[in-house]
Amino acid sequence: MLRSQLLILTSLVTFVACSSVPENQRSDMRDRYENSNRAVFDFNMGVDTYVIEPVASGYRKAVPEGGQTAIAHHLAWAGLPSTAINSSLQGKYENAGLAVLNFAINGLTLGFVDLMGDDAAPIHKEDFGQTLAAADIDEGSYLMVPFLGPHTTRSLTGRVVDMVMNPYSIIEVGAPLQTWQTARIPTSAVSFRAANFEAFNDVKYNALDPYARTRSVYYQQRNGLLDDKLRGGGTSSADDEFEDFFGEDG
Repeated sequence: MLRSQLLILTSLVTFVACSSVPENQRSDMRDRYENSNRAVFDFNMGVDTYVIEPVASGYRKAVPEGGQTAIAHHLAWAGLPSTAINSSLQGKYENAGLAVLNFAINGLTLGFVDLMGDDAAPIHKEDFGQTLAAADIDEGSYLMVPFLGPHTTRSLTGRVVDMVMNPYSIIEVGAPLQTWQTARIPTSAVSFRAANFEAFNDVKYNALDPYARTRSVYYQQRNGLLDDKLRGGGTSSADDEFEDFFGEDG
């Protein structure tokens, strides 16, 4: 499953990177593949209009709030190994320890129930894209990736590494969990879309140029994470929600 995902990502990025736009024709100097990126964005919006948005709308109506919360908790729990490893690589050892503790305790419920309680110290999400930035790796070009949305070359590389860190990619699982692993990716997309339904629709339907608006907000979000990292702090819960608007752990 993981191997097929990586092959798809590699082929999609190769396709996007085939045609570079001359600098004098770009609306943003960082967007060197703007023509291809806009085509992929239109494709993503079509998938959203005909598949994800109606399913997310039905999910919001049919699944009780408690069920939606449990699914969101599980998806966040599955990302904790990545946060623990990346926090350690960035020297954020307290955050890494909290992620390991939370993952171990909530592993009793596979993360569907938060056994740590509301009083637990907050855990700040860290990804390998941030780790690469901490190592002074250049962010590269802006890429609009089919199904996954906006990334830079650096953040997309980080996302692939984070996918490998997902516990379902590491642990050999039986048939029931393997079935859930197959369903987890579309479930993640629907859960995130439902949680950000109005905000996503505002960009999609009300922005004069939804593509440029998405690109602008994405860079604001990523730069905010990196600026906060350079100040030595973690991301706030508001930052995490803003990040989730443009990406879910794969």
